[in-house]
Amino acid sequence: MRSGPRRVRGPCCARTGRAVVDPDVVGELLTTKRRNDPLGALSERERAVLRLMAEGLSDKGIAERLFVSLNTVGTHVRHIFRKLDLPRTAVDNRRVLAVLVALRK
Repeated sequence: MRSGPRRVRGPCCARTGRAVVDPDVVGELLTTKRRNDPLGALSERERAVLRLMAEGLSDKGIAERLFVSLNTVGTHVRHIFRKLDLPRTAVDNRRVLAVLVALRK
């Protein structure tokens, strides 16, 4: 494990509009369990999906990385949204909000 301050990579892909977060930072944040932590309700597989979402992967990219079907990824993403209490709205991007929840904890 490296020492010193961690950096979050800024937006890297102007063409795709994706913001990518350093996988090491996301991994540390998602493996740390705390009392009353909304991430504590996520299964290990849901944490893996959230980690890959934070890295900027699409559902298809996540499915390929985890060797699961696209429908399975969709199910995990829906469970993540439900467990993090991120209801569907017309103005919010729930994928971004889910990653922000992970980064704030």
